[in-house]
Amino acid sequence: MKDLTRSVQTHRKAPRFMMELYDAVADSNGTLKNTKVLEGNIVRSFEGQSSGSYHFFNLTSFRQDERVIKAEFRWFRHKQPFMGRHHFYKVDLYEVLDSRPKPWRGNLISSRLLPVYTKGWEVFNITQMVTKWILHSGTNNGLLVVTALPSGNWFESSIQMEGQSDETNAYLVIYSDDARKHHQHPPFYTGQNITTSLKLLQPITSLVKSTMRNRRSLRALTSTCQRTNLYVDFVKIGWSGWIISPRGYNAYSCMGSCPFPLGEGLRATNHATVRSIMNALKLSQEAGKPCCVPDVLHPISLLYFDDEENVVLKQYDDMVAGSCGCH
Repeated sequence: MKDLTRSVQTHRKAPRFMMELYDAVADSNGTLKNTKVLEGNIVRSFEGQSSGSYHFFNLTSFRQDERVIKAEFRWFRHKQPFMGRHHFYKVDLYEVLDSRPKPWRGNLISSRLLPVYTKGWEVFNITQMVTKWILHSGTNNGLLVVTALPSGNWFESSIQMEGQSDETNAYLVIYSDDARKHHQHPPFYTGQNITTSLKLLQPITSLVKSTMRNRRSLRALTSTCQRTNLYVDFVKIGWSGWIISPRGYNAYSCMGSCPFPLGEGLRATNHATVRSIMNALKLSQEAGKPCCVPDVLHPISLLYFDDEENVVLKQYDDMVAGSCGCH
């Protein structure tokens, strides 16, 4: 959680496609509802530092322990002015090989024909190139978008470096995985409880009956181990300045006692069962009572701004208590 605990807040807005991606992956509490949408467990969107048709992306916040699964260049194409009899124009995407953004000195990545009178996002797969950038940061000199008529004549100054920057014109989106086991943890409770498999516990149970009679009234006042609500409000804990979604979630909490004998409903581990017997018979001062704790934990997805103010969609493990047991 280190990348979520900071004091600097941002006033930027998240790109709409990242908001839509989050809505497709998780519900309003961050609970995963469609695991097939994402590849890996992290999606990072880098806003382009754009000037004209030149776009540079600062990838220093990408962690070296992450594996790139897919990288996309998202470029927003606007409606083009009246172009006579032309109905399509050509878009060439170049990797800039040095600090001078000249298409003839670049590496052609992709080329496609687009309708003149429509607008919207164009998505280019640039996984191989971005992987090279991350492994060898010195090769990252940005991208150049060259727009031209099918005849080859440029109809805009594609290599012009001056002019007003359009911050929402281009994004680099990287799908990655940080090698964590981002699946539901199996419950510690296996169902093979020692109290049902060891016949030796029958005389032990009878030995502590008199002790348990004296504790019955106290046990009645305390509820047994169970899961209760615990809502985490990101506004109240001071994280709302950079967490975009969700605004909060139900983490749940485990509360209650683990009285002897530990029944099936308490999902006790064998270790807890033995400790419970030792405690009931007062055989050791170190053998305290078992505690009510989460035995199944679930992940949630968070959409947030990182330290570089890039928008990140990331799955965080062990955030929600799925069930409780005596341990």
